Amino acid sequence: MSASKAAASSSTAPTDDYELPWVEKYRPKLIKDVVGNEETVSRLQVIAKEGNMPNIIISGSPGIGKTTSILCLANELLGPLQKEAVLELNASDDRGIDVVRNKIKMFAQKKVTLPSNRHKLIILDEADSMTAGAQQALRRTMEIYSSTTRFALACNLSSKIIEPIQSRCAILRYVPLTNKQILKRLLEVCEAEGVKYSPEGLEAIIFSSEGDMRQAINNIQATWAGFGFVNAENVFKVCDQPHPVVVTEIIQACSKGNVDAALDRMRGLWVQGYSALDVITTLFRVTKGFEDIPEFIKLEFIKEIGMTHMKILEGCQSLVQLSGLIVRLCKMTMDPSLFVI
Repeated sequence: MSASKAAASSSTAPTDDYELPWVEKYRPKLIKDVVGNEETVSRLQVIAKEGNMPNIIISGSPGIGKTTSILCLANELLGPLQKEAVLELNASDDRGIDVVRNKIKMFAQKKVTLPSNRHKLIILDEADSMTAGAQQALRRTMEIYSSTTRFALACNLSSKIIEPIQSRCAILRYVPLTNKQILKRLLEVCEAEGVKYSPEGLEAIIFSSEGDMRQAINNIQATWAGFGFVNAENVFKVCDQPHPVVVTEIIQACSKGNVDAALDRMRGLWVQGYSALDVITTLFRVTKGFEDIPEFIKLEFIKEIGMTHMKILEGCQSLVQLSGLIVRLCKMTMDPSLFVI
């Protein structure tokens, strides 16, 4: 190969992970680096240290570290043997009964030389999307090859895993991350990438993520790539959600019984193109953290918003539906004497 061709090939070859999405670039490699769910993560650290891992099910909402925890555990248990001793299947793969009978069973039968107290590991991501037949076939495989193979299942709802598999596994439940935990990680990413931001911008990222670390990091990368500065306005442009300040003004107007002002702001959001589902979701989240009204009024607001949310999900997605909600909320805080004819 000539020098020019060698130079060309070396220039096109990837030299680092600069082009990776930040979600992958900053994915933890060790269990101790996993953010949140400290008690559950500490149990995984004990397993990684002592070996002899049980079959486990990790359940929880998306983006809170379930798959990452399992991959970190596999890394610490098996190290360089991962290529030979780990099989990972995702919901994007065909996950019917044939996969269990062929791919999973063939891997479980494969002989791999491992240190003592170490086992082959089969990772089933989004396990709750497996068919009932596949799960029934899986439970027998888990029993037959229990001496050499362990299973780690990640799912959003453990109730969708059949009872026989649940009884064969240790179930770990993950909860959404707190704002402080997400903020700490975002600050680390911003420092590493040289991201310019305002405090309000990070607050907007945290608000839009709802405890989902993956969404938070994706949103901050998208905002930084699109605008070059992370502030609240840019974040909500990227996330395409109603601005919480406007929604807060709606709640404030409702708390004072000011129907006209609340309806004007609601129509403004509708004219901007936000769907009824976008509006009602943000309305619920803002009301939940709104502190300028008594607790019992807040609970009544949340109840009414929930009922309207149900109607919207059933198909009644119109401005009339949202306007009716505003009127009902205002009625709760109005002076009853105003209704006397």
